[in-house]
Amino acid sequence: MISKAIRLARVGSGSELAAALLMALGFPCIMLAAIIPNLWFFIVAAAATYVADRYLHNCGSYLINRLAAVRAGLSIRFLVRQLLLILLLSRMGYGEETLFYVTIACLLAFYGLQAPQGAMVALIRLRRKLPVVTLNVDLEAARIPDAPPQLLMNRAAEKMLHLDVFAMVGVLAAIETGRHGLAYVGLGLTLVLAVGYLAALLPHVRPSRLAPPDAKVLKAVGDWLGEYQPTVMLYFSGSKESAYQVNMWLETMGQLGGRPLILLRERIMVPQLNTTSVPVLCVPGGVHLMNLNLSSVRVALYAANVGKNIHLLRVPTMKHVFIGHGDSDKLASVNPYSKVYDEVWTAGRAGRDRYALADVGVRDEDIIEVGRPQLATIKPWTGAPKNPIPTVLYAPTWEGWDDNPGNTSLLLAGENIVRRLLEAEPPVRLLYKPHPFTGTRSRAAKAVHLRITAMIEEAAAKRATDPRWATESAALQGERAAAQSELARIEVQLAAEPSGGRVARDEAELSRDSLADPAREAETAKLKDEWNAAFWRSLGWWEHKVISGSQMRLYDCFNESDGMVSDISSVVSDFIASGKPYAVTDSAELGEDEFRRQNTAVRAAVILSNAATELDALLGAVVDESADTLADARRELKRYLLGPDEPTSIVQFDAAVTALAAKSEARNSGVAISMGEPVNG
Repeated sequence: MISKAIRLARVGSGSELAAALLMALGFPCIMLAAIIPNLWFFIVAAAATYVADRYLHNCGSYLINRLAAVRAGLSIRFLVRQLLLILLLSRMGYGEETLFYVTIACLLAFYGLQAPQGAMVALIRLRRKLPVVTLNVDLEAARIPDAPPQLLMNRAAEKMLHLDVFAMVGVLAAIETGRHGLAYVGLGLTLVLAVGYLAALLPHVRPSRLAPPDAKVLKAVGDWLGEYQPTVMLYFSGSKESAYQVNMWLETMGQLGGRPLILLRERIMVPQLNTTSVPVLCVPGGVHLMNLNLSSVRVALYAANVGKNIHLLRVPTMKHVFIGHGDSDKLASVNPYSKVYDEVWTAGRAGRDRYALADVGVRDEDIIEVGRPQLATIKPWTGAPKNPIPTVLYAPTWEGWDDNPGNTSLLLAGENIVRRLLEAEPPVRLLYKPHPFTGTRSRAAKAVHLRITAMIEEAAAKRATDPRWATESAALQGERAAAQSELARIEVQLAAEPSGGRVARDEAELSRDSLADPAREAETAKLKDEWNAAFWRSLGWWEHKVISGSQMRLYDCFNESDGMVSDISSVVSDFIASGKPYAVTDSAELGEDEFRRQNTAVRAAVILSNAATELDALLGAVVDESADTLADARRELKRYLLGPDEPTSIVQFDAAVTALAAKSEARNSGVAISMGEPVNG
């Protein structure tokens, strides 16, 4: 019943639902207490609404936005509470006393002070929003001033409104004790603090404290581009949840020859980026992008097919390449949109054949096989489990944009897969890492994900008390404690900013202060590797685990596991680089032969039905090399999907960039000659 209510209310937890109910019931109770009247009933109900409101804001509840949409937003809730306080005063016989009129006057004055406070905060935020957000770019010429303290700017409306607590407490104390002076002190304190807030904001609205005009910032960016002269660019547009699609290419961009640049289109993407020393420009406005001087760029790389790509595809002086964010048998990997690019780069021969079969207009000569540079960190299989019991990774993809049952195994097979792995004998350890988009479109998928998470957490709790693992748990207790301490230490280091611990307070300061630091990037990469190693040491090798968030990388899960269950997605193609056994679920129930015919990546897989009864074959291959009948097929498929091991993928990729840049240069020179213009260089 509670879980159903949580889903219907679209809240994240039982405590969030309880807070929502408390606030929903609290305001009618305040009104009833004022009408009766009953002072202590009023005090308890008002306190409950303050606490519930604060909790819902702190956890970013969906309900807070919905309340604003139905005209019950934050300001209205505070105003209603103040009006009911006045009603309480009237009902308790203070309607003709000085206290009544002073309370009304002070609350009206407080309400009036909220307008200039809100206006100043809005002005500061608006005027400190740069037309271009940058990382690793020198914007000294723009002379961006310091941002106001976060104490003033962060959740400013809430802070201002909560100053009424002093007035509320003072008036209620005066009613209880009969000492009117308490009310005047509380009301005065509310007004003094509100005026103090305005006074603290005032210096920051001076022109010298605001960000420079857009034209000055754009000129500084243009001058930097003219000096840096980028030659190869990674272009990306997407939602916050799609950050992994650009993050997977950061290391590759840093290893390329020439002068790389990363160009983003959404501000929300900047804080989602992993550490990199490659210069980053985030240009939200299409007009600003079109006016940037990118004439030195010879190759533009695209990690996703999105509408905003057209803003750069219009530039003829560079060659445009679709590199994608994975190589799989999904329809997205042969999107007809791909023919707008000059070239399409795939990992291996399979990508070329996939486009030929799809016949979507991408010519064979425009497809270049470059491998998958990101897979260099995946360790090859040794042929036996690394721990006393095998670890199986379940990494389903998300539900997709339609309701095709073949999109994900989660809906029809997920619980069966998880249940069989949790109940397997001999036992196995289960790692569950869902796709970041899971549940973003389908409520049913989110519900299944939550049930699977609960199953795994319950099984992990039972295994923690199982006598079979007691000896191992005791033996590793010291090592696990040391690993947890190591995790805490590394997290402190990762959280520290490079410039003496100073954190950028807004995107203007971020753009001003974040300069390239290859040494810091290398140190961060080292710390992340150490964090991952410590994370696995902090767990028992028998311990089931739900892997969420971006901190634990997918490829580290590959290295920790001995086998995998997944769906038709790039996860399967990437896992094949490890050489380990894997299974793929035929959720659409095409049948094994047809499923293998339609999907290249499953040719060397154990095919699962939605009942997942075939999991025994996967587990047998994981623990017994002689039972692994698909080992040769996996080796052959790896080369077909991902290309040869030599030369390395990064060498192939860099060579492809160099070759295409030469074609771009030749094209530009030819156009210049035909138009009678001088040829550079």
